[in-house]
Amino acid sequence: MLDAYGWDDHWSTLFARFADGDTQPGRIVRHDRAAPLVATSTGLAHLPVRRNVGALTVGDWVVVEGGEVIIDRLERTSLLRRRDPGADEQLLAANVDVVAMVFGADRPLKAGRLFRTRTQIWDAGAVPLVVITKTDLVEDDGGLDTLIGRVHEIDPLLDVVAVSCVTGAGLDDLRRHVGGRTLALVGESGAGKSTLVNALVGGDVAAVSAVRATDHRGRHTTTSRELHLLPDGGVLVDTPGLREVGLWTDELSVDSVFPEIEEHAAACHYRDCTHGSEPGCAVRAAVAAGEVSPERFAAWESLRQEAAAAALRADEHGRRAAERRFGRAVKNYKRFKNDG
Repeated sequence: MLDAYGWDDHWSTLFARFADGDTQPGRIVRHDRAAPLVATSTGLAHLPVRRNVGALTVGDWVVVEGGEVIIDRLERTSLLRRRDPGADEQLLAANVDVVAMVFGADRPLKAGRLFRTRTQIWDAGAVPLVVITKTDLVEDDGGLDTLIGRVHEIDPLLDVVAVSCVTGAGLDDLRRHVGGRTLALVGESGAGKSTLVNALVGGDVAAVSAVRATDHRGRHTTTSRELHLLPDGGVLVDTPGLREVGLWTDELSVDSVFPEIEEHAAACHYRDCTHGSEPGCAVRAAVAAGEVSPERFAAWESLRQEAAAAALRADEHGRRAAERRFGRAVKNYKRFKNDG
C-alpha cells in the first residue's frame, strides 16, 4: 500500500534505524488539528503526535509506534513553506517533487506572484511547473500562445502546461510531468485547482465553486492541505488558495531564481556590490544595455528585500522563543529551590 504513496528505497533506508521496535512507516495524508490522518500499510488512521516530534505537514513520512502514535519524522527531501499573514512560518507540503503554479486563463497573469512562488519552490528543493487552466475560455490558439509567451517572458526557464478540464486538453501532458512522483498544486482562489484535482484523480474529491464574473475571484473551496493518489501512479497534494504569497526563505534562494543577475554580478567593481548606486555595477549596466530585463531586476530587488526582512523576523522569533525557554527554566529552578 505504501508504494502507492511514494515509498521507495530512499525512505526504506532512512527508516532502517527505527525498524527494530514495534514501529512502521506512514505518510501524512491530511493534517487535521486534533491528529493527522496517516496512511500506513494497514490503512488510514488519525494518530496523535508526541510532543518532541515538531511541526508536521502533509507529505511528511513519519514513524508510527504500535500503530497508535507518531514518535518521529523522517528527514525531508523538500519542504514547501510560506510566511503567513501573521509573519510566522507556515508549512504547506513536504517531500514534494514537482510544484505546479496554477494560473487561470480567465484572469491576468501576475508577474509578481509568479516570481514569489517560483522562489518558494526553489527554496523548497522541488521542480517548478506552470499550469494554465481554463484554456477552453481562450478564444483562439493565438491567445493561448500569448499567455505562454508571457510566462516565458517573465521566466524563460519555466515549463508550461496548458489544460482544460472541460475538454481534457493537456491533462495527459500534465500526467506525464507527474510520472509517479509527488505533485503539489499552489495558486490563488478561483484558479481552478479543485477542478484540476478532480480531473486528475478521476472523482469528486475536491469541492468546486464558481468564481465571481466581476473580478474572477473564487472562494476557498479547499480548506485544508490533502494528499490524493492518482490512478496512473503518483501522488497529488492539493492546497487551499493563497491570496498572499509571503516569502519565508533566504537571499540565496532569491538569487538562484535570477541566474542572469548573478552572472553579471561577478563583473561588478565591488565584491559586495548591492547593485544600487555603487560605481562600476555590472548588473545596472546590463539592465541599461537591455541584457537583463528591468522587470526581472525590479522583482529581484523586491524579493531580496523581503527575504532579508524574513530572515530578521526568523531570528527575532528564535530569540524570543529562547527567552521564553530560559524564563521557564528560571521559574522551574526557583520552584525547585523553594520546594527544597
